[in-house]
Amino acid sequence: MPERPHPFDATAHLDGLNPEQREATEHFEGPILVLAGAGSGKTRVLTARICHLIREHGVPPDRILAVTFTNKAAGEMRDRIARLLGAQPAGMWVGTFHAIGARLLRRHADRLGWDRTFTILDADASLRLVKKIQDSVGLDPRKWNPKAIRAELSNAKNQLVDAEAFARDNEGSFDLFVRNVAKVFGPYQKALRDQNSFDFDDLLMKPVELFEGSPELQRRYSERFAFVLVDEYQDTNHAQFRFLELLSADHGNLMVVGDDDQSIYGWRGADIRNILDFEKAFPGARVVRLERNYRSTQRILDAANAVIAENVDRKGKTLRTERAGGEGITLVETFDETDEARWIVGDIQARYERTPGSAYRDFAVLYRTNAQARALEDAFRREGIPYQVIGSVRFYERREIQDVLAYLRLISNPRDAVAFDRVVNYPRRGVGATSQQRLVRWAADSGISLLEAASRAEEATDIPRGATRGLQAFAVLVQRYSVRATQVGVGELLEELIEELGLVRELTEEGPDGEDRARNVAELVAGAVDFDLELVDSVTEEDLDAFTELDLFLQQVALVADVDKLDPDADTVTLMTLHNAKGLEFPVVYIGGLEDGLFPLARAYDEPAELEEERRLFYVGITRAEDKLSLSWARQRRRAGDFTYGTLSPFVDAIPGQLREERTSDRLRLISTSTPHRRRPRFREQTDAYFDPEPDYAVDQDQPLYAKGERVLHQTFGSGAVVEVTGFGSDLKVTVDFDDVGRKKLLVRYANLEKDWTA
Repeated sequence: MPERPHPFDATAHLDGLNPEQREATEHFEGPILVLAGAGSGKTRVLTARICHLIREHGVPPDRILAVTFTNKAAGEMRDRIARLLGAQPAGMWVGTFHAIGARLLRRHADRLGWDRTFTILDADASLRLVKKIQDSVGLDPRKWNPKAIRAELSNAKNQLVDAEAFARDNEGSFDLFVRNVAKVFGPYQKALRDQNSFDFDDLLMKPVELFEGSPELQRRYSERFAFVLVDEYQDTNHAQFRFLELLSADHGNLMVVGDDDQSIYGWRGADIRNILDFEKAFPGARVVRLERNYRSTQRILDAANAVIAENVDRKGKTLRTERAGGEGITLVETFDETDEARWIVGDIQARYERTPGSAYRDFAVLYRTNAQARALEDAFRREGIPYQVIGSVRFYERREIQDVLAYLRLISNPRDAVAFDRVVNYPRRGVGATSQQRLVRWAADSGISLLEAASRAEEATDIPRGATRGLQAFAVLVQRYSVRATQVGVGELLEELIEELGLVRELTEEGPDGEDRARNVAELVAGAVDFDLELVDSVTEEDLDAFTELDLFLQQVALVADVDKLDPDADTVTLMTLHNAKGLEFPVVYIGGLEDGLFPLARAYDEPAELEEERRLFYVGITRAEDKLSLSWARQRRRAGDFTYGTLSPFVDAIPGQLREERTSDRLRLISTSTPHRRRPRFREQTDAYFDPEPDYAVDQDQPLYAKGERVLHQTFGSGAVVEVTGFGSDLKVTVDFDDVGRKKLLVRYANLEKDWTA
């Protein structure tokens, strides 16, 4: 298809369409559902149909509304239509649900009691307002997390439940949390109106309220937009569904394009029933299936088709392609997350070096949770391969990680004012902004550091007594850990600090993303422990004499920051969660962490709908690959600070054996041939933890698994003899005299020790 067709070429938009695409494009009036499989050209169909309506049927562009889910997608759609038409489609509305809602409210907000010059609160401003309302109604933010309350408000609005209905529905609830949300909801909405503001959820809810409250206005816009087209329909929530229903009520000319097999956002309000029940909501709807894939090889599609066929709640379709054959799907069993990361990085480098014309941007590594990025980033940095993390900030730049690192920096350097400012009141210890400002002034006048000023806060006469107690407690904590840093490794130091601060509990109470943040902190601990174990390979004796392990760990993290400043346009490997990979494609794709309980997440077994969404997420990952797909899993992995023992995800079992090339990592083969066979661990269903019937550490200190004098092997330190066993359960420690590096004290659950059967 030419890049810029002649304006008078009335059929240019039809060039190259396959029969199914053409059928959807030429559909004129009435509802239509286009089930567009991965890589089937859905965006082309949407833009082609808009051009067909304008050129073939003479529909004025200002009678057309096209709805997308991202601003980027909206911009790309406008550009494609302009190229096909040879001119901009004047008057046509193209935008996200939020953008279109804001546009409507700009015109009619006065009907709802707002001025049309309203402002839109971003997430941070909305959260600050929630906190303010909590204070006004007597809900302590330390007990009732504002983020969790804000998340519940958002969910209610997306279900079109207003403050009055929420209060009415929950006034007799046994759930104290939702009763407290009801106390906030009404005052929060009143404050928004008093400030002439909307939050982002209002941009979806209020247009529905506008149309339902004014039938005349609803008819006007239904007539104005005689044709409505929607992309990514499988991701719509109830508010979005109702908005489309009202907008197309008078003519029924609604075209929705989506893939029920790629509905992966149920956790944030998307309702898969919107696409599954489309024909019920819009009787007489036409259904067109786009099953021809233009992206992947047939082997990859055969795997994807086999996986998704396990789901029950789906419309049903089978992807096919003209790209017959292709490389087999590699399935690799590895020892642990570090071994897995090293295998992935090694395979990328080998492919890069042996394939003429290849680029790092051809490779993508996908994973289920953000916490998995830590081991991967470490492996890429170690080998000097450029990479970028998409969809979220890099591991060491995430807020929760920066908070913990600020503590460590202040422990290492008590004069670090930036670190002090970041964590002096985190977790909350009663030191408000005003008290902090007064402390800064007094420290400057006295010529002392902020930490010293905090320890002497009672001398500053204008700092309240409560803030003084908080400042002094903070100073004592930091000073105590500064001494501790000279006595223990950074991994042990960090574990003790996080436990004392209660950070895991603090993070998990934050709402939907709190558990992920807590897992990230646990991964930081794992990284610090790894640093402990690898010291012998990374520093000199002079370094060890001059610095604490904490100093050296912080130096390593600071160097990582330089790597993170790579040009975003540089040739880099892409790392991202499977959720963030949706809509993208790469020649070579790796999906890691395919252990039962991690993918699918263990909690998904509690609800069939959640398990099916997890399987759809795997399907999305598989269909990102164009030429080569590799899958990997680990026999054991550190999760939430503890070792978990893995079995292969049942999702992988659905892939026919003839499509898979099964391998084991070099390290796992070495371990398997040098140690006796162990019975494989099992997964305990419907929990978030694994258990091992033959644990590596004793659960009873009277029956230690490691005996004094026996020989053990460590992957870094080599062979040695156990000289002391202390603690029990997850706190079991062994002291080992290694033949090459001397005496080391190790936490068994992190040490990966093996019996030295050759001794």
